[in-house]
Amino acid sequence: MTEVALSETGHPFDRALTLEEGRGEGVLTGNTDPAYSNMVGPFGGVTAAVLVRAVLDDARLLGEVLSLTVNYAAPIADGPFEVVATPVRTNRSTQHWTVSLTQDDVVTTTATVVTGVRRSTWSDTEAVMPEVPPAETVPPYTKLDFVAWARNYEMRFVTGAVPEPGTGPQPDSTTTLWVRERPSRALDVPALAALCDVFYPRVLRRRGAFVPAGTVSLTTYFHAGADVVAEQGDRPVLATAWAGAFGGGYFDQSARLWSSDGHLLASSHQLVYFKQ
Repeated sequence: MTEVALSETGHPFDRALTLEEGRGEGVLTGNTDPAYSNMVGPFGGVTAAVLVRAVLDDARLLGEVLSLTVNYAAPIADGPFEVVATPVRTNRSTQHWTVSLTQDDVVTTTATVVTGVRRSTWSDTEAVMPEVPPAETVPPYTKLDFVAWARNYEMRFVTGAVPEPGTGPQPDSTTTLWVRERPSRALDVPALAALCDVFYPRVLRRRGAFVPAGTVSLTTYFHAGADVVAEQGDRPVLATAWAGAFGGGYFDQSARLWSSDGHLLASSHQLVYFKQ
């Protein structure tokens, strides 16, 4: 088999995204990486990044990734998996993909990806970057290191840190933090896709205690082109997330990720299941 995404740096994230050509066009194989384990299965962000990687490495790709929707249909077990990426429609400037991740011929994850050619047009950003202290003045948070995947990220919470025993319910669900990969690594589009899922569940913030929860569906919009993303280098990204409503065992989560010099890199929205 020919290796498609070989890590040149040996960074854990690149190893987790290593894919090999499978048994047909658009078919790739990979393995879960213990460095990105979560409570059940791998960190959802690294799964999203694997699916993005599969599209970016496909010779049929048109343009850049504009949007990604990942549906986490079932837990992913430790071990090998297969990814199938199919461009179902290619237009002059956009391309529509379906992607699936299977284990033992059982689908665990489905996704749709829209790619496209970015053009020079009028532009404006109505969203406003939060006013926060510089990353280097905010102390790193290490109390999440008991979760394997969290050890791969340097997190500096400005507001809304993970609740501790006795914290109690909070009036809002907002968390804002500076975050980057650990060890440091230059930002790219797959890494940005993973960062959009770096937040702990909003229900934990509101309830002020641990609540079992997991993402059902995650949609990410990539506002910045790959060149702007690359300009970020390994500097911390400012990430902020909040919820709109909780009830019936589900809540929504919205997030925005900003470059250190104020560019809106991506926004995301997800539906999360919780039990309480």
